[in-house]
Amino acid sequence: MAYATLAGGCFWCMVKPFTSYPGIESVVSGYSGGHVENPTYEEVCSNTTGHVEAVQIEYDPEVTSFENILDVYFKTFDPTDDKGQFFDRGESYQPVIFYHNEEQKKAALAKIQELNEQMIFNKPVITPVKPYKNFYPAESYHQDYYKKNPMHYEQYQKGSGRKDFIENHWGNQDA
Repeated sequence: MAYATLAGGCFWCMVKPFTSYPGIESVVSGYSGGHVENPTYEEVCSNTTGHVEAVQIEYDPEVTSFENILDVYFKTFDPTDDKGQFFDRGESYQPVIFYHNEEQKKAALAKIQELNEQMIFNKPVITPVKPYKNFYPAESYHQDYYKKNPMHYEQYQKGSGRKDFIENHWGNQDA
């Protein structure tokens, strides 16, 4: 098995797109990249821990590739905004690709270059690519939020502007 650790704003919105994708074994919401061990949601939201909301994806590289995961990832958020995502602003909502090895780093940088060459967005893709250093699972009530609270999840997707952004750039993704 292999891992991908990705941030793209609210972690609630980063889980569903990956859960039915072939080769994905698990998608866990959590916190990554900061200096505080085992942070709480409240601590991360205070923007003092250095962590961002992220998902850690366990996948079978014999079934899917990191490149395929990146294809899904870049259709879940606005990769041209490094100040947060949609109406969620601040450090804890910044997008980041945390690479676990040099191959992931090269793949992430190549994907960003490809997206910029395709000019899919009206601004350049500026999603940071950083070395993985830690991941702490979020509290249980955050896990699989789209299943536990489907109505709120759908309202959040729409109300935040995420759903419209995704559909405007990629069509209906049912995320």
